[in-house]
Amino acid sequence: MPVARGPQMNARSAVLVGFTGVMIALVLGVGVIWLAGSGGDVEVQLGDTDFDAGQIWRISEEINDRGPILYSDVAGRSRDIILQHLGADPETGWLAFAARPLGEPRDCFFQWVPDDDRFDLIAGTDEAECGEVTMDAEGNLSTGDMILSYPISIDAKNNVRVDINYDRSDDTTDE
Repeated sequence: MPVARGPQMNARSAVLVGFTGVMIALVLGVGVIWLAGSGGDVEVQLGDTDFDAGQIWRISEEINDRGPILYSDVAGRSRDIILQHLGADPETGWLAFAARPLGEPRDCFFQWVPDDDRFDLIAGTDEAECGEVTMDAEGNLSTGDMILSYPISIDAKNNVRVDINYDRSDDTTDE
């Protein structure tokens, strides 16, 4: 039984297919290099630039009932914060500050003591050794210093927004 021969490619067709493939690869390579060089600096930014604590009425009522709220930094950067609200107007009187003084380990944090109207520095674990520092409701430390604070804004949906990425270098002035 005879075997049928398949389609034959001559040398001219092979050269044309090869040349076309090389030209397509060259155009794609030049395009990728051009795109890579024309983009400028790439800034990767994942997530929000600030922390949304929630609705002003709900959060202010929670703070009025139970005291200031401690928020742990779930990203692990040890930027734990305390959200405080002072006064009767939910639209004003917001404060956000660090949950512990500079230099204290992460296992030490401020806890609200309502009877004394202040924060006491406590140890979250038995191994933690914390300093003897207290803080009033407005963020004034018993050492005379101020705690690290964060700017707060109220957005169009009446949510409390804490700028945890605030650049403090903008606060310095040349004298």
